[in-house]
Amino acid sequence: MNQYEALYIIVPEIDEETTKATIEKFKGIVESNAGEVVSVDEWGKRRLAYAIDYKTEGYYVLMSFNSAPEFPAELERNFKNDERIMRYMVTRKEA
Repeated sequence: MNQYEALYIIVPEIDEETTKATIEKFKGIVESNAGEVVSVDEWGKRRLAYAIDYKTEGYYVLMSFNSAPEFPAELERNFKNDERIMRYMVTRKEA
């Protein structure tokens, strides 16, 4: 298993309950694909460096997890298909 980090930005217009549900959704995707979530660090609403779809803020979440090498592609596919995710980045951590 490799160590990964996923940083994703959730649109700021949704309410707190939907934001929590979105975070739990992606934790569940990792766990249902034989991965292990190490930590979820919610940075909260932050100002974006540049406007994305005329939005200047986003809700940042950093998730550390362990998984098989082929899983990050599946996670990125799920990020891409969710309209609540503005941007995402999955990187492998050096052990």
